[in-house]
Amino acid sequence: MYEYISGKLALLEPTRAVIDAGGVGYLLEISLNTYDALNRGGDEAVKLLVHEVVREDANLLYGFADESERAMFRMLIEVNGVGVQTARVMLSSMTVEELCNAIAEQNVKKIQKVKGIGAKTAQRIALELADKVGAAAARIPASGRAASSSTQQQDEAAVALTMLGFPKTAVDKVLAAGTWHTPDGHPFTVEEIIKEALKRL
Repeated sequence: MYEYISGKLALLEPTRAVIDAGGVGYLLEISLNTYDALNRGGDEAVKLLVHEVVREDANLLYGFADESERAMFRMLIEVNGVGVQTARVMLSSMTVEELCNAIAEQNVKKIQKVKGIGAKTAQRIALELADKVGAAAARIPASGRAASSSTQQQDEAAVALTMLGFPKTAVDKVLAAGTWHTPDGHPFTVEEIIKEALKRL
């Protein structure tokens, strides 16, 4: 079982990263929070904590920038009705701190805003994890603004959303209808576009 993988970052996309460790490339599924942390870190050596999922047809590795996110991920997938993909979408829609606060406050409506989370599942998450959220309460820093073009950011966001399982037609419609800039004209980063799009899909 893997605890962590460290090495050179060979590939970084909003939903996955490849780490070259000793000449072996490890593909890890990641959330937007981890993508943001890696994106801010440049091309230096990186270290991701790992949660391994063993299936009959594949061994999947999920990577996390810090222990708070991995702990929250593991708590979420213990809740009936929450699989690894849903947990990753939740951690792409909210920071660990935001999710912890929603659970601590029993804010079911906020949890239910995450795509794929119904009322009953949101209630189960709030009730079952209320006493456990302290272990994952540390905040992951908010993302910085990127200087690349809005069109490029939207293209990358579209690929990531499709990889997360959303229909391409629905993704294209949402991205085409949105204005992906801050009020002062700065283009949204890829992770900001995805987080906003997840609210509309």
